[in-house]
Amino acid sequence: MTTVTIQVPDSVLPVLHLDPAGFVQEMRILAAIKWYELRRVSQEKAAEIAGLSRADFITALSQAQVSPFQLNEAELREELHGLC
Repeated sequence: MTTVTIQVPDSVLPVLHLDPAGFVQEMRILAAIKWYELRRVSQEKAAEIAGLSRADFITALSQAQVSPFQLNEAELREELHGLC
């Protein structure tokens, strides 16, 4: 596993009410959600990045008001048409 070190201003953690470990976990989840939303990673890979099970990642998506479905309406119609 690769380790990445970032520096944040000392004032950030108290404002967010997070300790360093909580900050890292929240950053992982939020980054994974955003990358999933931008279609840069699959749901499975995003869950792995976030350090969550897929079910817990779907819950995190819901809490962030991000759809767990990556298909837009036209793509969904095409998918459904292929099933008929």
